Amino acid sequence: MLHLRLITPSGTTDAVVRLIGATVGTAHLVVLPGAARDPAGDLVLCDVAREAADDLLTGLRELGLDRTGSIAVGSIDLSLSERADRAEEDAPGEGADAVVWEQLSEATHEESTLSVTYLAFITLATMIAACGVVLDNAILIVGAMAVGPEFGPLAGVCTALVQRAPRLALRSLIALLAGFAVAMAVTVGFTHLMDAIGQFTRVQLEADRPNTNFIYRPDAFSFVVAVLAGVAGTLSLTSSKSGALVGVAISVTTVPAAANAAVAFAYDEYRQAWGSTEQLLLNLAGITVAGTLTLLTQKHLWNRHRTSPPSPTTR
Repeated sequence: MLHLRLITPSGTTDAVVRLIGATVGTAHLVVLPGAARDPAGDLVLCDVAREAADDLLTGLRELGLDRTGSIAVGSIDLSLSERADRAEEDAPGEGADAVVWEQLSEATHEESTLSVTYLAFITLATMIAACGVVLDNAILIVGAMAVGPEFGPLAGVCTALVQRAPRLALRSLIALLAGFAVAMAVTVGFTHLMDAIGQFTRVQLEADRPNTNFIYRPDAFSFVVAVLAGVAGTLSLTSSKSGALVGVAISVTTVPAAANAAVAFAYDEYRQAWGSTEQLLLNLAGITVAGTLTLLTQKHLWNRHRTSPPSPTTR
């Protein structure tokens, strides 16, 4: 269940209440006239089943509530209510299968914004991966994968393509490209510094490196794994099962590939640099294609489910 807190202008409250009452899957409607001060208006509270939330939010925006008032949505971790249970039963489909597009757009907007924190995380992840590359240490590579924040902008691109949101697509692409560019540039400087103090050497980079040489040797499995990770990551976002994102992060070779390319450029080792760049591009393409197709499939299946006639055994 999701909890909605709405601030409505007094002239809009009746229409909002009618919309909530007509939406299957809602419960616990509360109206507090004149309770809101900024902006001035009435406070309306209700709970809604996740599978019914997207239609309700769309209707509220059509009433202009996002411009004249406020729409706030939060998740309910525990609800002990038979009425809430009935609302979830009445709502079509399963909550885990529903995509709340407004929530997804908001989440990807936040995760795909180029910020100092984002740049710090992707740069630190790339530098950690550079240490893993030179030391041939798989643990450091896995750690760098977990730290890297690049899935956020990739999810933003996928969402923008499906929702036809050019501003979100541009913001996500800027965060993705600028993030990797800054991270790789800093890692080149980091490599020169570590070489100057005797911690990195060309010999280490050009060694056999049995634990990490896959990074600059892309093959068909590079794309296959990226596709599978893209599907899993997208499902994790749309179903609010964020724990799966950690597994997705350590499944793809984006940050390690960027790190290997940066170290290789620093040592003029262009064979590894090109192989690592190819690995990076394959992973980015695989995740983007898979994420977009997953969202399109979810959108199609959910729309088909909503428009199909209810089963006689429902309820």
